[in-house]
Amino acid sequence: MEPSTLASMIKGHKTENILILSVGPDALIKGSVDIGPASEQENMVKLKSHLKKVSKDKEVVIYCGCCPFGRCPNVRPAFKLLKEMGFKNAKLLNLKQNIKVDWLDKDYPIAD
Repeated sequence: MEPSTLASMIKGHKTENILILSVGPDALIKGSVDIGPASEQENMVKLKSHLKKVSKDKEVVIYCGCCPFGRCPNVRPAFKLLKEMGFKNAKLLNLKQNIKVDWLDKDYPIAD
């Protein structure tokens, strides 16, 4: 999912059917749930526990933004877990460079 798409959904109050999960160091996006870095085993346990309460049909968007996608240690294990658990609408927020450049610098909605 492109950042501009999620940002306009948040601004338009159209996220009631979306679960936004931060699997990186900070939950900066407005409305996101802070899971913590998915590269750490205890946070993967936390993610799995959180997802057990969620419908497999729910749209789930994960993001990290700590570094460029190619080097991110968090998004791959989290996305793999979503797929293994059978989530049909799992999406990755396309933060190509990092959360600063691709979200914060664009003045997209952030947590209070």
